Amino acid sequence: MSGGDMAKPLLGHRSVEGDQRVAPAAGRTVGVLGSGDFARSLAIRLVCSGFRVVVGSRNPKRKAGLFPSAAEVTFQAEAVKKTDVIFVAVFREHYSTLCDLADVLAGKILVDVSNNTEINHHKESNAEYLASLFPACTVVKGFNVISAWTLQSGARDGNKQVLICSNNQEAKRIVAEIAQVMGFTPVDMGCMSSACEIENIPLRLLPAWKIPIFLALGLFLCFFTYNLVRQVIHPYIREQKNKFYKIPIEVVNTTLPCVAYVMLSLVYLPGVLAASSQLYYGTKYRRFPDWLDQWLQHRKQIGLLSFFCAALHAVYSLCLPMRRSHRYLLIETAVKQAVEKKMNIWVEEEVWRMEIYISVGIIALGLLSLLAITSLPSIANSLNWREFSFVQSTLGFIALVISTLHTLTYGWSRAFDENQYKFYLPPTYTLTLLVPCTVILAKVVFSLPCVHQRLLRIRRGWEKGRYVKFVLPSATGEYSSGETSSNV
Repeated sequence: MSGGDMAKPLLGHRSVEGDQRVAPAAGRTVGVLGSGDFARSLAIRLVCSGFRVVVGSRNPKRKAGLFPSAAEVTFQAEAVKKTDVIFVAVFREHYSTLCDLADVLAGKILVDVSNNTEINHHKESNAEYLASLFPACTVVKGFNVISAWTLQSGARDGNKQVLICSNNQEAKRIVAEIAQVMGFTPVDMGCMSSACEIENIPLRLLPAWKIPIFLALGLFLCFFTYNLVRQVIHPYIREQKNKFYKIPIEVVNTTLPCVAYVMLSLVYLPGVLAASSQLYYGTKYRRFPDWLDQWLQHRKQIGLLSFFCAALHAVYSLCLPMRRSHRYLLIETAVKQAVEKKMNIWVEEEVWRMEIYISVGIIALGLLSLLAITSLPSIANSLNWREFSFVQSTLGFIALVISTLHTLTYGWSRAFDENQYKFYLPPTYTLTLLVPCTVILAKVVFSLPCVHQRLLRIRRGWEKGRYVKFVLPSATGEYSSGETSSNV
């Protein structure tokens, strides 16, 4: 292979119709109607991608300085006459101002990039409304899910998809080629009836984060209430001590690691349930329940929230000695020891416990940081599947084990101290160990050779109870066929 061939990309541009030839869109003259932020960013990206850009504006002299020098800024009518593909970068309420251009727009491809301010704000989508105003034009919905910042920076931060829909296949192909030359990935969403769905996408606020966030908030409220009862309410009722000052820092800091620890275990629990289901039914082709499917799809968000809570716990822990209450208690303890003439207060066991506890906690936080970083699209896209799986699966499980050690060294022997059971309630860390220890135990069972080999066979297509044909030689030398069960 020649050096020139080595320099070529392995995969060329592909249109939404699937042909593998390089898109010939570069060098085409493209029009942009509008002079707002999105129109300027769009013009910059088009120019950088090798297109000739003509911008149509109602005030070309005043707006010319906002666009790159390579772009021609002129009146709207003049811009429309110079190109067949026009990006309509104006708001829906200003579509009517383009009606005077209906004659020159006839036969052109109009790319509607607009969005609404509310989901389903109008009965019809903006693209359908634009098509009704200009029936002689071909309208394509696209580029509305791409921000102005992304247009200027390009598709470097992970894959950026451009959703496209239209009733005209040729128009979609042309717009898809333009998107590919600009460095984006076009996705054919079908006919114009999909425009409403496409326009609603930028208006959804973190759709994949709702369930994980509610889960984290629910766990936080439960553990916060539990810790509040143990650390504040119990001494107030039983000992008449006012310890409400602990609520903003200490109670919150006791709650955060509980949420982080349980959330981390919830990342790997659905995998355990999925593997158990495959082992029980003896097949990988049986669909998981919807709730398990949703759980598996939200593992990334759950893991990032776990890291967020763990990072907050580290910051809160560093701030504990800065509190005024901590200083008062430290001075009070020192005075009592001086009065009692205790010169040596060194407790070897407690020193080792805290050293191990802090060291293991730092390692766990470091592994969680690595998991969070590799979840970013720009980092994940630079890893192959084996590397990504190793970090997210193997190192993630190691992080869960180390977090368990962190929790155990925090509890140490205090789990067997009856004074730790306030209102007969066990310490919080003993409750957090239930789910993680279940996951770790299940992982150990799955790693046993007999279980691991069976699970591996199932994931490679083997099914329990499936009959397979085989051929045996008869006494006469001829071959006869028979059947046997694959689970024999």
